[in-house]
Amino acid sequence: MRRSDGSIKKKLTFIMIYMIVLIFFSNIIMFGLVNNLTRQLDSVYSSNVDLNELQEQLNELQKSLYNYLKVRDYDSLQEYYRVQQDLNARLFDMNDDVTGNKSDILEKNIKNMSYRFIRKADDSIAAKRGMQIEDYKANYEEAMNIYGYINSDIDELNETLLKNNAASYRSLQSALGILEVAVVGVLAIIMIFGIYVMTKMTNEIVAPLTLLSKKAELVGEGDFNQKLDIESGDDEIGIVTNAFNGMVDSLNEYMIRVKESADKELMMENHLKEARLRFLQAQINPHFLFNSLNAGVQLAEMENDEKTSVFLNRMADFFRYNVKKTTEDATLEEEVKLVDDYIYIQNVRFAGDIVFIKDIDESVLGYRIPSMILEPLVENSLQHGIRDDLSSGHIKLEIRDKKTYIYICVSDNGKGIDEETRKKILGSGKIEHDDDSTGIGMDNVFSRLDFYFGDNASYNIKSGIDGKGTEVILKIPKKE
Repeated sequence: MRRSDGSIKKKLTFIMIYMIVLIFFSNIIMFGLVNNLTRQLDSVYSSNVDLNELQEQLNELQKSLYNYLKVRDYDSLQEYYRVQQDLNARLFDMNDDVTGNKSDILEKNIKNMSYRFIRKADDSIAAKRGMQIEDYKANYEEAMNIYGYINSDIDELNETLLKNNAASYRSLQSALGILEVAVVGVLAIIMIFGIYVMTKMTNEIVAPLTLLSKKAELVGEGDFNQKLDIESGDDEIGIVTNAFNGMVDSLNEYMIRVKESADKELMMENHLKEARLRFLQAQINPHFLFNSLNAGVQLAEMENDEKTSVFLNRMADFFRYNVKKTTEDATLEEEVKLVDDYIYIQNVRFAGDIVFIKDIDESVLGYRIPSMILEPLVENSLQHGIRDDLSSGHIKLEIRDKKTYIYICVSDNGKGIDEETRKKILGSGKIEHDDDSTGIGMDNVFSRLDFYFGDNASYNIKSGIDGKGTEVILKIPKKE
C-alpha cells in the first residue's frame, strides 16, 4: 500500500483549501461569464437608444433654429449652438465606412445628411443676421427637407436594428440559459470530485489503522512474524507503521540477542581461562616461580649484580601481573608498565637491539581497559614484524586523547602484512603463535574489547606503503 508524504493534518488542510479555492475561482469564472452575458443583453438595444438620442438632438436643434429665425430669440440661438456642439460630438463617433451592409449605409447617410443639415441651418442663421430674407428662407427650407430625410432614414435604421437586436437578444438569452446549466454542472462535478477525494483520503487513513489493529491482535496472541506491508510516508500513519514494525522486529530479535549475550559471556569466560592457562602452560606453580625469582634477585644483590637483579625483578613483575590481572581490568598506566617490562625482558634477550618508541598522552593513563591488551599487540609487532631485522626495525606505541574516545596505535616498520592475513585476523583474530610468545592471540584481544566496551570500541589493522610496516589501531571509550 503506497502512502504519500505529509502529515494527515497537512493533507486535510490542503484538500480543504484546494476545494475552497477551486469553488471560489469556479464561481468567479461563472460570475464573470454571466455578468458578461448580462452586459451584452443590456447593450443589445444600445444602438436603438443612440439613434433615438440622435433624433432628439436633431429635433432640439431644429426647434432652436425655428425659434431664432421666427422671433430672433437669442436664448434660442445659444441653445442652438449648445445642441449643435453635442450633436457634432455624437456624429463624430458614428460609422462612415463604406460596406455592403444596409445598416452601415443608412448610418453613413444619416451622418452625412446631419452635417449638411447643420451647414444649411448655419447658413440660414447667417442670412437672418444679415437681413437677407430670401437667402435665409431658401436655406431654412433646404435644411428642413434634409431634416425630413434624416428622420426617415433614422426610422428605417431603427427598424432594421430593432430586428437584428431582437435576434441577438434571443441568442444571448439562449446562451445565458446554457451557461446556467453549465454552472450547475460544474458545481456538481466539483462536489463529486470533493466527495471522491475525501473518501479516498479517509480510506488512506482508516485502512492502515484497521490492518494495524488486526496485526496487533495477532502479535498479542504470540505471532511475532506479523508486519505491516505498507510503504511508509512521513505522516502519522507512517510513524505508527514504522513503530509497529520496529516493535515486531525487536520482539523477533529479543531471543536472539539473549542467546548471543549468553554465548558472548561464555566465550569471554573461555578466553579468560585460555589466557590464564597460556601463562601456566609450563605447569609451574606460580608461587614457586615467584619465590624462585625472588631468591634469584636476592642472590644477585648479594653478589652486587645489579643488572641481573633488575632483570629478575621485572620478570617477576611481568608474571605476577599476568596471573593477577587475568580476571581483572586494569588502567592504561598499568598496561603501559607491563609493555615496558616486556620490552626490557626482550631487550635483555636480544642484547638491547629492540627500538621501542612511546608517544603517550599521560592525561588518559587513568582510564580502564581489559587487562593484557597492549602487551599482545606489542608482542605481535615484535614476533611478526621486526624480529627478522631488529637492527633497522622499531616498534611505536601511541596513545592519544581524542575528546570522545582514546586513540591507541601499535605500529612497526617490519615486513608488513598481506591482505588475506589482515582479513583473516580481523575476521577471527587468530594467528599462529611462536613457542616463546605469551600465547594471547588477537582473537582474544578483540573479543575482550567487544565484551568490555560493547559496540563502542572499534579496531583495525593497516599495512604500510608497499606492504612495509603494520599498524594496529584501537578506538575505545573513556571508562574510569
